[in-house]
Amino acid sequence: MSEIVNKIKQSKLETIDLEKLAADVKVYELDLKDFLFKEMILKEAEFREKMEAHDWSQYEDGYLTVYCSTDAIIPKWAYMLVVQHAKDHTKDVLSGTKREALSQIFRQKMDQTDWQQYEDRFVLLKGCSKMDVPPDVYMYATKKLMPHVKKLMYGEACSNVPIYRKKRS
Repeated sequence: MSEIVNKIKQSKLETIDLEKLAADVKVYELDLKDFLFKEMILKEAEFREKMEAHDWSQYEDGYLTVYCSTDAIIPKWAYMLVVQHAKDHTKDVLSGTKREALSQIFRQKMDQTDWQQYEDRFVLLKGCSKMDVPPDVYMYATKKLMPHVKKLMYGEACSNVPIYRKKRS
């Protein structure tokens, strides 16, 4: 009986698991409705008091994303005030839902990645992961990789979808 050969391991294929970029990331949400009068009206003095009384240390090991789940009109200075209170307790203060914040965090991390390491390589962006990586993250990774890779694919090594192939010169 012949030896079983793992052709995937022998290939020149480089796999990128985007999930690993944000594996250690904790995102906390802060809904501004909890700081409003009747969850709808921003009264400046009351808002400032609630900001002062809030326990900002609970966000110490993560990112804080700020949004309002009601149709309240929130002035821009209110978001600025949140940053002023949270900045010393978080890695960063972002705007939007948790999903939107994750997209921003992925972009920050991808901007710090050296994409030239994939120059003229066959690259697979891993499709299956435990985390639900937003589609815009894959789009951003594609833009970052295209100038460098010879071929870009999506999915798993055993079944992938070709996305891009550099034209021969």
